[in-house]
Amino acid sequence: VQLQASGGGLVQTGGSLRLSCAASGRTFSNYAVGWFRQTPVKEREFVATMGWNGIYYADSVKGRFTISRENAKNTVYLQMNSLKPEDTAVYYCAARPGATSRYFTDYGNWGRGTQVTVSS
Repeated sequence: VQLQASGGGLVQTGGSLRLSCAASGRTFSNYAVGWFRQTPVKEREFVATMGWNGIYYADSVKGRFTISRENAKNTVYLQMNSLKPEDTAVYYCAARPGATSRYFTDYGNWGRGTQVTVSS
């Protein structure tokens, strides 16, 4: 499955953004999907994931971010509210067959990242 993330941008602290991840190729509904983020000084970090076994969030985004999907459109979303400067990163979507995972090494399908910058 091929993935393409979009929706990043510059937003002020407290603002919102919605990232989209469009998938093509295989039957996307059979895949678990995840969002990760990375900065130049940190390893790729888990943000959120959803699949047949549930929905999970990193503690740092719980209550502020929401992952969802529209299988009919082969699209996954990440709604980000109450954004903070520490949310600034390149955000990546990923997919894997089977159950969800918090570990980026478990994902074999990645899209190009989209930059999110939160100004203070």
